[in-house]
Amino acid sequence: MVVRNSIQKYRLDQGLTQEELADRAGVTRQTIIALEKGNYTPSVALALKLAKIFKCSVEDLFAVS
Repeated sequence: MVVRNSIQKYRLDQGLTQEELADRAGVTRQTIIALEKGNYTPSVALALKLAKIFKCSVEDLFAVS
């Protein structure tokens, strides 16, 4: 099972840097980098926070294939 995410797409669409997104989400820039590369699966709390930042659903951000 592979979890794919659209975090980078949403971030770029909103004109945010990795650092800006990290600040809004309360995580480090390294966490955002790892998320975007698919090397880190976020907690439910972080996934919900990212969905709120991007004004989308968690399902829009993450897909399992």
